[in-house]
Amino acid sequence: MSTNEITAPLSPRDAWTRLREGNDRFVADTPAHPSQNADRRRELQAAQHPHTVIFGCSDSRVAAEIIFDQGLGDVFVVRTAGHVVDTTVVGSIEYGVEVLGASLVVVLGHDSCGAVAAAAHTLATGEQPPGFVRAVVDRVIPSIASITSGDPAQAMAALSDQNVLRREHVKHTVDMLHGYSAALADAVKEGRCAVVGLEYDLAEGSARMVNVIGEVGELP
Repeated sequence: MSTNEITAPLSPRDAWTRLREGNDRFVADTPAHPSQNADRRRELQAAQHPHTVIFGCSDSRVAAEIIFDQGLGDVFVVRTAGHVVDTTVVGSIEYGVEVLGASLVVVLGHDSCGAVAAAAHTLATGEQPPGFVRAVVDRVIPSIASITSGDPAQAMAALSDQNVLRREHVKHTVDMLHGYSAALADAVKEGRCAVVGLEYDLAEGSARMVNVIGEVGELP
């Protein structure tokens, strides 16, 4: 890959295509392991130009570069337990888009997320987790609290449905980032960037679109 190829910005659609194709290779167990050699390291020594910011969970089973089959300099990764948002997360994502030139922001949720399960447990029982783990849970609860309104029996069923919880948390996080960050909202409005929410299946290895703000040529 030449230096020109590294620095040429991708459109949001092209960045999404690159991620989707990489995940397809990962699921098929035919990864290309691109951009991981000594030449690539030297090309990146002076600067980085990732095409995508991936904001995901710190879970050890959800390593973004691996599941999307990307290499050095391809993705700018931000991770917190339960992909919870704070000001440093928003600042890191803005840095990836506004300074490094990424044209796609991905929110990556997954099944069997301990932070989401703990938030559901707190809503169902009122029991709080110990120590600073509570700070994580407190930031997940707003994502899933809306499903507890209405009929109590339906609310309890929703809180026990892992797929519902995962999807609601991803959607809420996408909306939160777009709503909190004026820079990100402007980039989306100008067509320079899109924000995509994905749900990752640990067993299958597939990352499926949940929602999108902006244009990537595909709807969930």
